[in-house]
Amino acid sequence: MSPPVSAPATVVVGARALTAREFEDVVWHCAPVAIDASAAERVRASSAFVAQAASSGRSIYGVTTGFGSNRDRAIPADRAESLQEKLIKSHACGVGNPLPRSVVRGMMLLRIAALVRGFSGVRLETLELLAAMLDAQIHPVIPERGSVGASGDLCPLAHMALPIIGEGDVEVGGQIVAARAALASAGLAPRTLTYKEGLALLNGTQAMTSLGLVVLRRFDRVLRIADVACALSLEAVGGRLEAFDARVHALRGRPGQEESAARVRRLVAGSELAGAPMGTVPGKREYVQDSYCLRCAPQVHGASRDAAAHVRSVLESEINAVTDNPIVFADDGDILSGGNFHGQPVAIALDYLKIAISEVGNISERRTAKLVDAAFNEGLPAFLVSNPGLNSGHMIPQYVAAALVSECKGLAHPASVDSIPTSANMEDHVSMGHHAGRQALAILELVEQIVAIELLVAAQAVDLRRPQLPSETMQRVVEQIRDRVPFLSEDRYLSPDLRAMLDLVRTDLVIDDVGPGLT
Repeated sequence: MSPPVSAPATVVVGARALTAREFEDVVWHCAPVAIDASAAERVRASSAFVAQAASSGRSIYGVTTGFGSNRDRAIPADRAESLQEKLIKSHACGVGNPLPRSVVRGMMLLRIAALVRGFSGVRLETLELLAAMLDAQIHPVIPERGSVGASGDLCPLAHMALPIIGEGDVEVGGQIVAARAALASAGLAPRTLTYKEGLALLNGTQAMTSLGLVVLRRFDRVLRIADVACALSLEAVGGRLEAFDARVHALRGRPGQEESAARVRRLVAGSELAGAPMGTVPGKREYVQDSYCLRCAPQVHGASRDAAAHVRSVLESEINAVTDNPIVFADDGDILSGGNFHGQPVAIALDYLKIAISEVGNISERRTAKLVDAAFNEGLPAFLVSNPGLNSGHMIPQYVAAALVSECKGLAHPASVDSIPTSANMEDHVSMGHHAGRQALAILELVEQIVAIELLVAAQAVDLRRPQLPSETMQRVVEQIRDRVPFLSEDRYLSPDLRAMLDLVRTDLVIDDVGPGLT
């Protein structure tokens, strides 16, 4: 099992830019959240300015007017509170399964981080309630479908905001309960919203951004385990190591590629199989280079690493962005309508991430296919089992991996190239960034299983090579696999084996610099 994580320090929001590490601490380790005192003053000033402007009779979008195509409908000041709460209720109409808890916690934190900058007109007490819900682990139930990514993630953020007004359901300790009851149990009370607060809470890119950050954190683990799986497959066929030589990769100058090659070299150091002299691995043909799925693994894994680094830079910028509308410049006396809620920068980045994740699964399946094919697995039995024909061995796990790779390819089609107008054609170009985020999560979960299948098959192949042994490091990997899945001597019910391997990949595998799993 992964070692326990020590309690993280309080994350103070608003004093400086929120970091990805702080996001992780709050989302997965439930670090307490506090609002910086200087940020609190900015929030109060912004809220007071909006209240004064609204009461003066000034026309302000979403404060003294309707929303979307209703922008020309004036709203009297005495209906301001009703307007904001009606907005949240009407927009909370998502469908589908609930978003994962990690994504919901991320949305809550990111919305606080954006609004605490003091450009949104929301009251401090409203943000403090959202922070208190995080600390009490009261998580709004947010359906996964319903956002088109502009004006931001309206529908999921409306569901996030419902408990603030005592509406909707929340998840607490794995149980779904009414929001008002959960707040009362935690000693909290719902808020009655006023000028612009409803609009400020649900107008932004925090759902798609949280999805992206959650996927990135889990993908970092998958990338490292994909290197482990590649190393184990290299051991299984007694592969060549020349293609992993540091000098080769230095000439191309791709950081991700160099990192992947270096990790594989470390993983197989001291092996009797990978890099063994020609003629010393029984059944292996004598040749100087392996097929692409092994020889080009650093280039493929590395390209995905570099893509992930770019996506991380986009999302870490978005973490602290002000993405609602209109934006309040209290010091200048201005309230300006703009388009910062549009999710296109995040949507395009997440589409890029989808491709990067898919390709890790794509090449992993090719290595699995090589291992089960007697024409290419260097002297191992067909499908890695005795009496092939009577036994199918690992034939069908490779089928499963192929099916999952095909599904990834469909999901990897860019969501951001689509746009369907909404709000009576007022919102006539949307990003579909939330689609891209959900698709990235779906692809990630498929690739976790694909890589798990490669590890299962490669461990079987390495065991068949005995008495020749892999490196000590890779032998420890095989031992972890065998703790969960026994060697396949003849056909048995294999679905439990695949489930056990998925759990190992997601949470428990301990190797090199692979950290604890987070889901």
